[in-house]
Amino acid sequence: MAEANGEDYMISVSVVSHGQMTLVSNLLDDIQAYCENTSLELILTLNTPHEPIPNFECYGFPIVVIQNDLPKGFGANHNQAFVCAKGDYFCVLNPDVRLQADPFPALMACLADPSVGVSAPMVLNGEGHMDDSARYFPSPLSIACKVLGFSRSARYDVGQTVAYPDWVAGMFMLFNARTFSQLNGFDERYFLYYEDVDICGRLTNMGLRVAWCPSAQVIHLAQRTSHRNFKYLRWHVTSMLKFFSSRNYWRLLWK
Repeated sequence: MAEANGEDYMISVSVVSHGQMTLVSNLLDDIQAYCENTSLELILTLNTPHEPIPNFECYGFPIVVIQNDLPKGFGANHNQAFVCAKGDYFCVLNPDVRLQADPFPALMACLADPSVGVSAPMVLNGEGHMDDSARYFPSPLSIACKVLGFSRSARYDVGQTVAYPDWVAGMFMLFNARTFSQLNGFDERYFLYYEDVDICGRLTNMGLRVAWCPSAQVIHLAQRTSHRNFKYLRWHVTSMLKFFSSRNYWRLLWK
């Protein structure tokens, strides 16, 4: 068990705000309401310069605040948070996620299997329908079929038991801290998008599995920014090309 200032923490939760303090506050309220029996700390990164820091004294868990002078990418922010994390587990969590119950016991149970490198919950959209957060690794062919409107699904037909997809979306990922350290965290060459695909690919290449746990459920209020904003779409395409040209991807082809 990791120790910090005389306290033991089971989980370090990393959340990054891009001027999204309303979403962050709602998430913190959910953690306060549902996770009182889980020992955790929260590391909040303010990625927008000069974002005001609210008063967090009302919460019953410690909150560490990192304020960036300049915005960082998804992976760089969570890697930075991991440096000061004190928990045995490291959780990457988007601010637009809402909880309905404590998801951590079931996710930690999945990680008790030494063959599992990361676990993730079932993700529901705002209407309560299951999101496609568990997928097969993409390929140039599958991307081309999707763009052209052909029915080549990249998602798993998952049920009510633990499944082992190729990768899970990065809005909620739980790692054993030792495993995250062995991976050297996220690849910071991806500024935004495909960090989750890449890290699950590297886990696969290490001989570890990705676990999708339907008994842990969360709600994701997805923004789908890359569908509407050219800058985000450009990041998405750039990250996709980096992944397909990476050694990590080519090693996966031989699995």
